[in-house]
Amino acid sequence: MKGHTLHLLAALLGCALACGPAHAQGVYRNTDNTNLGDASEGTYPIPYKKPVVAEVTAQLQSIRAFMDRATPTRVVSKRTGQPIADLKTPVADAIFERSAGDYGIQVYEMGVVHSGLIKAAQVTGDAGFTSMTRRHFQFFNDTLPYFRAQEQKFKLERANSFSRFLDPRSLDDSGSMCAALIRARFAKVGPDLKNMIDTCSDWVYKRQFRLEDGTMARKRPQEVSLWADDMYMSIPALAEMGRLTGQQAYFDDAVNNVMGMSSRMFNPQLGLYTHGWHANHQDAPRFYWARANGWAVLAMSDLLDVLPKDHPGYPKVLAQLRASLKGIAELQSGSGLWHQMLDRNDSYLETSASAIFTYVIAHAVNEGWISATTYGSIAQTGWNAISTRINSLGQVEGTCVGTTLASDMVYYYNRPTSVDALHGYGPMLLAGAEIIRLVNNPAFEIQHKVRTYHYLPKGGQTDYREHH
Repeated sequence: MKGHTLHLLAALLGCALACGPAHAQGVYRNTDNTNLGDASEGTYPIPYKKPVVAEVTAQLQSIRAFMDRATPTRVVSKRTGQPIADLKTPVADAIFERSAGDYGIQVYEMGVVHSGLIKAAQVTGDAGFTSMTRRHFQFFNDTLPYFRAQEQKFKLERANSFSRFLDPRSLDDSGSMCAALIRARFAKVGPDLKNMIDTCSDWVYKRQFRLEDGTMARKRPQEVSLWADDMYMSIPALAEMGRLTGQQAYFDDAVNNVMGMSSRMFNPQLGLYTHGWHANHQDAPRFYWARANGWAVLAMSDLLDVLPKDHPGYPKVLAQLRASLKGIAELQSGSGLWHQMLDRNDSYLETSASAIFTYVIAHAVNEGWISATTYGSIAQTGWNAISTRINSLGQVEGTCVGTTLASDMVYYYNRPTSVDALHGYGPMLLAGAEIIRLVNNPAFEIQHKVRTYHYLPKGGQTDYREHH
């Protein structure tokens, strides 16, 4: 009985610590308030301040440097690990040298990294941000003939390091990297990889399994399933192909997929996307996984960046993005991060989705799609929160590992986090670059008044004379 009582007391103490008041004192004081004697300032769980461009840039550079170190570009023997110098005569065990973490150089997550590096270079003016992109893409250019010959000779299929571009089989294989390759081409970063662009765009546009109305679908985990993730795995590639070719059909397809996905997976009452939809169970319980919502809003943001404003689908996509961002913004936690399951405050605070939300909200403010009045401060605190997840090595902590479309909360709640999960690195680069644009945006003034921040349109007049 005594042992049972001790266990009960320990459980109650644990709950008190874990479920304590949300206003518990933090370790950060707002450095923008120079009155050290201001007892009303309080402390925060994250740095509560206006982001400093030099500090943000330094954090982005640390991520870039880590990614550069962590992603070798060499052909080696799978058996011995030794470099293979002869790229004329293929051998069966030749592979891309593996990285220390789960950082495959042709996976969809790396496409987001390259897009983030290109964005960082554009915003900062530092071409060094794209040095890794140049290296990776030059490596692809140099080794594609070798791995194509290897496949013809040995028929390795998925064991071939270049399989995603020799034999693509999914949107994951194609979409994200396709968009990154096109963006690099426009930015004149690396060699012209038109042959790879042709392969990946062909899969997305012509070969991916779809519903009868053209909405991108998968044959897993049910016979006909939709994944909110696939908004990002398809729509940006279609949008970039529209920009590259000037063909409206690509833009039409991208818009139709926004609307087709949203009509089935978006909950207008909550302003959130459920992770998936099954044709054989259309009224299934919904699971509002954060990163799926991130991929959805990132896809719409990327589309609006290149979609002609006179396209008939432009106002529809913009309205859908605005509805989604409102739902997401209202669920930001008191720490500035968002929860793994957006509507479940007892699920953990997750980095990659929080970074995507921070980027898209900041970008939407900068582009004038949403008002800076409230969203500016939400993006600012989002960056302040996610920046604490960048460690001294340039690694991004707290990112949920790869997650399939599931049908129970236990699975989503207990997905591990890892610095080896590549999903957090690209969004962090995008978010930091966009925050630099935000704090430098001449369209509004960021005022620090009454211990908080107000994004005031330039020329706006306020009156604080009644405030003591």
